[in-house]
Amino acid sequence: MADTGKGSDRTRQRERRLPVRAQTGPYVVNVEEGKTYLWCACGLSKTQPWCDGSHEGTDIEPIAFEPPLTAEFHMCGCKRSDNKPFCFGNCRGHDRRAQSMSDELF
Repeated sequence: MADTGKGSDRTRQRERRLPVRAQTGPYVVNVEEGKTYLWCACGLSKTQPWCDGSHEGTDIEPIAFEPPLTAEFHMCGCKRSDNKPFCFGNCRGHDRRAQSMSDELF
């Protein structure tokens, strides 16, 4: 049976939709200084906000995160932050509000 290419079309469609918005808003996590964490950049991981390897077959790679101190961090859940892997408020419009405020000031 000849390959119709449907599988590759589905793969391309899946890749175009990435990153997937895992949730709207941040994941609030406690992390330890001296440990390296892999932040999920594709949104497919079942262990959000951390990578579980679900990005395999995509062009997206996780981002290594080494916290400078043991503390609570807000990690991006929408995967569209301007300051990955940290939440920057993009999914809630904070980036647009900040831009419009700076436009008004200058």
